[in-house]
Amino acid sequence: MHIRVGSAVFAATLYDNETLTGFKSMLPLTLKMTDLNSNEKYHHLPSHLPIDASKPGTVQTGDLMLYGSNSVVLFYKTFSTPYSYTPMGKVDDASGLAAALGAGNVTVTFELRR
Repeated sequence: MHIRVGSAVFAATLYDNETLTGFKSMLPLTLKMTDLNSNEKYHHLPSHLPIDASKPGTVQTGDLMLYGSNSVVLFYKTFSTPYSYTPMGKVDDASGLAAALGAGNVTVTFELRR
């Protein structure tokens, strides 16, 4: 998958699960993502996806996860969390991700690699 933020493009490896199957059926997808806690960007999808949530304990920079059944979350900082998420994938090289996402809300495009 490619994740585009402005002129920056990040490759991501996707996990093989039902959540990803549902998400991939929506692609390409351009989302206005909201900043939360200065460590993540999220967007509520209009439909729900299958979940298999667990508590990761620590979220890593570049993790792409689903919170609940319809909130896509892209993390740009590593931190400890008590929350449960369904893993969807991970940015292969997250260097520059935080700078690209910046402070505040941002438009992000998710598309399958060609």
